[in-house]
Amino acid sequence: MKIMEQPGAQLPAQETGRQTNFTHEKTFDDLTSANKEFRSAAGRLLSVNNWHEYTGEGSAKFTLSNNQGNELSGFAAEGFYISIDLPGPGPDAGDGLEWVMIEKLTADGSSETGEQYLAMTVRPVPDPKKADLEIAHFFTDILTSTFIIRRDGRTVSAGAHGRNETPNNKDVDLHDKIRNTAIALMARVGLSGAQWQKLVNGLI
Repeated sequence: MKIMEQPGAQLPAQETGRQTNFTHEKTFDDLTSANKEFRSAAGRLLSVNNWHEYTGEGSAKFTLSNNQGNELSGFAAEGFYISIDLPGPGPDAGDGLEWVMIEKLTADGSSETGEQYLAMTVRPVPDPKKADLEIAHFFTDILTSTFIIRRDGRTVSAGAHGRNETPNNKDVDLHDKIRNTAIALMARVGLSGAQWQKLVNGLI
């Protein structure tokens, strides 16, 4: 019998900087309802272009793109890019946008099993519209963010897990050095946590 790999196995090791975890869960009266909610939540996770609807007014806007930086509709997939438009001035490296790439997307289990999950990991990357290799994000590319939708019996949960959150303030221009350090510090004191908590709350 196949043993299902746990979604936490997709989380990279925490080696430097800061780590964060934001979770939300809901328990349903029966398996039918839990399975239905898992499918709906998984669809919401993959519908990156709609994330701002879950995080509310004044939050970042996420847009799914191909490796040329052209906007895509539909569901997320490995190798796709996501541009992030944060409130306030953006990085020079990304012409005002942060960029990440979906480097891993895994799923296991089914409605017939006791557990099932969908996990998506993203990592900062250069602006795909540019030829240079400067990371277009306020964190370095050591960072990963992993989003997990999981059903454990009648309980469905959503999580956003940051690992190795390190300010991107080296090998960038002065504006980005100041900006990235400031935003990373705001994230460190928890000011970005409200958005991730709203997201995981909205996914379920």
